[in-house]
Amino acid sequence: MGGAPSTPRNTGGGGGGDDVSVAEYLITTFVGEKSFPLASDFWNKLLELPLSSRWPSDRVHQACELFAQSNGYTRHLAKLLIHLSWCLQELLQGSSDDDQASSTYKKAVNATYIASVFLKHLIENGKSDSLAELHLSLDDSEPVPHGFVMDHDIQNFVMHSVLSFIGSTEVSPNSYVLHQELLNFMIVAMSTQLLSGPSPGPRDANPFIDAAMSQEKSLVCLAVRRLLLNYISRTPPNAKSYLYSDGDSPGILERVGTAAATLVLLPLNYLVNNSGDGSKHPLAECSLHVLLILTNYHKPVMSDESLTDKSDDSATSESVSKGHVFSSGNTFSKALANARDVEFDRSDVEGNAYPGPHVRIPFASLFDTLGMCLADEGAVLLLYSLLQGNSDFKEYVLVRTDLDTMLMPILETLYNASKRTSSNQIYMMLIVLLILSQDSSFNSSIHKMILPSVPWYKEHLLHQTSLGSLMVIILIRTVQHNLSKLRDVYLQTTCLATLANMAPHAHHLSAYASQRLVSLFYMLSRKYNKLSELTGEKQQSIKIILAGEGDGVSEDLAAELQIFTDFLRLVLDILNAILTYALPRNPEIVYAIMHRQEVFQPFKNHPRFHELVENIYTVLDFFNSRMDSQRSDREWSVQKVLQFIINNCRSWRGEGMKMFTQLHFSYEQESHPEEFFIPYVWQLAFSRCGFSFNPDAINLFPVPHQVETEESRGEEVEEGKEKKVQELIEQRIVLDP
Repeated sequence: MGGAPSTPRNTGGGGGGDDVSVAEYLITTFVGEKSFPLASDFWNKLLELPLSSRWPSDRVHQACELFAQSNGYTRHLAKLLIHLSWCLQELLQGSSDDDQASSTYKKAVNATYIASVFLKHLIENGKSDSLAELHLSLDDSEPVPHGFVMDHDIQNFVMHSVLSFIGSTEVSPNSYVLHQELLNFMIVAMSTQLLSGPSPGPRDANPFIDAAMSQEKSLVCLAVRRLLLNYISRTPPNAKSYLYSDGDSPGILERVGTAAATLVLLPLNYLVNNSGDGSKHPLAECSLHVLLILTNYHKPVMSDESLTDKSDDSATSESVSKGHVFSSGNTFSKALANARDVEFDRSDVEGNAYPGPHVRIPFASLFDTLGMCLADEGAVLLLYSLLQGNSDFKEYVLVRTDLDTMLMPILETLYNASKRTSSNQIYMMLIVLLILSQDSSFNSSIHKMILPSVPWYKEHLLHQTSLGSLMVIILIRTVQHNLSKLRDVYLQTTCLATLANMAPHAHHLSAYASQRLVSLFYMLSRKYNKLSELTGEKQQSIKIILAGEGDGVSEDLAAELQIFTDFLRLVLDILNAILTYALPRNPEIVYAIMHRQEVFQPFKNHPRFHELVENIYTVLDFFNSRMDSQRSDREWSVQKVLQFIINNCRSWRGEGMKMFTQLHFSYEQESHPEEFFIPYVWQLAFSRCGFSFNPDAINLFPVPHQVETEESRGEEVEEGKEKKVQELIEQRIVLDP
């Protein structure tokens, strides 16, 4: 067979027989043992093919296997990437000849298709840590065209061309397919990250993504801008642009829809295989995940000291990384962090212009798009990245008067968290709420926005409820669900920290929200009392058990007791903040405390809580004494009691209240957030872009091998995720001084 697969037969409906024979001959020659120079006419013939023949997946695999054997000698991958770059450069330069431009566009699409298929196979089946199998260089004896100088690595050459085209070319019906496939190619090229562990090491081989990071700032800004605009515009696939065909041969959509996989369209299978909203806007989805992969990339670099002695081969990458490694920076992350609003730039007013090029996008459109898409994890992660890193966008969000656009999808997703939401998504949404709650204007404005109804909340009819009250209700509900099911300290702390930030600014907290807050205290107090009893019993029993036995259990109980002590104190701090700073504006919280005042009695003289309970009893004494003085004169109904509280709130002066330091929690990333975010963004790319990869080659995150269906895969992944998220979530909630 001469190093090439036998000629596949036409499996039906694929154009003329001559076209099929030529196509199969050229493809089999491409994967064969004969090397063709860059200037050979072979490349034009290969890239100008209509590619209307269909190959079953086993034939595609056979071709990839043969290509892996021959590529080291032929260097056809490197040459194909060079031709792809030339096509993109020619398209960027423009041509007055429409036929020439159409031919170049077609060649660029074909080059991208073919490169994606064979590059993916080489990456996922690579045997060396350095990915030498890619052979991203030309042989020294390779004849090159006149005037062509390869002054950069091939990966730099192709990534520069790809990013230039993406960043500089508008998405139109004529360019949609090429934009889509270049993004798909980027995901394939960057999938080298899947081969490494969750902690990036200085020896990890990621040639294409490293090449992307090395591009000049202006090009990076153009690319980030285009990816964001693609996500905002959410352009659906254009049917005419997909019906790319010659004569009567079937178009792309037809060929993708057939049972037999088309050779060059193998990476495109998500167009028909992916379910849900992602398939409606594949360009937007792919743009988002390429952006997330790029902005969350982290490249550890070894210092000179660590490079001086390489004799100890036994040293692990983990040991090398300590004290000898620093980050090389991420130009894409910086570009996103410095993005400015196209309508208004604060630097224009303040005169503190950001030096150099920067991304300018319509914040209003981005805000609206995120509001529509926050049920999707990728959208939540993008929102987190912007709020955490981009001060201009964060300020823009905080001054919006329609915060319900962004908050309602988050709150609804948290409400339904027990049904289908991943642990990671819950974390990211809660962190977003914590970041927003750090701003006092946010905490005030959410209580002024009244929601006519909340139809998705089933436990209680919420009518004319403020957005702030709803947020309190959902956060408390999340805490209670976590107490009974997940028992996750990080999640609990994040919810309570957000509530603590909101507390001093509470305004007309609803009756239901007030009741839930007091019920939360009661629920935590019961758990605390139970742990106290168990701890006391354990301490007694240890005295009669052999030395050393039971100590571990006792320590665990003591640690859990301390956790619930902190939780109880935090809830008391929340109640204190409302009563101290906002009592006249919140008669319902006074009513809820009076109605359930017995739940605070066990803690009135408790050494760990009495100082926090004192203020609650100061409030109770104030209202109880006034009620007692009028009790004989009237019968008390709920409405009369509430009206009595409202009337007496006017005379409340806070006398006798102890002033505690107002709590303020902020969110900070740990020093190595990439250990959480890099595996997370790739898992999202898998789930949303329909990207498949050899599971045996993946080291970035655990993959359930035996799963066949989407539902069973979700269940097994979640089971592993519950443990993983505790280890990997890189969050720190800080109590500000």
